[in-house]
Amino acid sequence: NTYRLEPYNKFQDYVVRKKAQEILTNKLQETKYDGVSSPSLCASISEEILTAMKELGYDRYKYVVSVLIVEKAGQAINVASRWVWDVQRDTWVSAKCETETFIALALIMACYYE
Repeated sequence: NTYRLEPYNKFQDYVVRKKAQEILTNKLQETKYDGVSSPSLCASISEEILTAMKELGYDRYKYVVSVLIVEKAGQAINVASRWVWDVQRDTWVSAKCETETFIALALIMACYYE
């Protein structure tokens, strides 16, 4: 046991946000909203984002990726989450992609793991 309480490669919010934004934009650029295929699309996008986060090489972090696709119908939306959180080491990032027919929101939570 090294008793090390900090990662060697610390999580960088701006890098993760940029990567998630690129994935959302590339996957959803030409897509129209479809309520039937949206759940599988959310699952595939979240898997792709999770794979990209692991490839960035931030050590000692576990990730939770959630993707939400909502049809634009003139409504408002509030998204809330509750976590047991270490404010010094844990963090989260969001990325959004908006098209003519829907809004996609990706939430990436990075939890420090010793």
